[in-house]
Parts: sequence; C-alpha cells; structure tokens
Amino acid sequence: MQKKGQIATHYCSPEGIVTTSPLYNPNGSYFAIEGISSPDGRVFGKMGHSERIGKGLYKNIYDIAAMNQRIFESGVEYFS
Repeated sequence: MQKKGQIATHYCSPEGIVTTSPLYNPNGSYFAIEGISSPDGRVFGKMGHSERIGKGLYKNIYDIAAMNQRIFESGVEYFS
C-alpha cells in the first residue's frame, strides 16, 4: 500500500511527525496508519474514531455539533 500511494492519513504529533505513541495513535495501528484509499483513489477508509478520544471516552455522543467531523462535511460538499 505504501508503494502504491494508498496510505491517505497517519496519526501525527502536534508538530506533524508521524507517530505510534498511544497519546496520538489511540488504536495502536501499525506504522501509524489512520486512513487508506482504494488503488484508484476513489474510496477512502478511515480507521480512527477521532470523536472518541479524551474525556468521556466511553459515552455516546448525542450532540451532533460536539462531533465536529469536518472531513465528512467536505465530502458531502464535494459530491453535492
């Protein structure tokens, strides 16, 4: 996947350095891979649930504004 350019996103430190540190890679993914794409780049698979890290980790989120997942807004805008 690396050679084919299918690794779309990584877990990174605030400085932008790819890291496997549990502080920034909560799932412990190999090579800090967070998202991958299909060979043609048309399908994006996201591993992490970035809305599920931090205080209240195991609570369900009922406030849609609290999730703030702008990547999904961008996708909807692009394909609309």
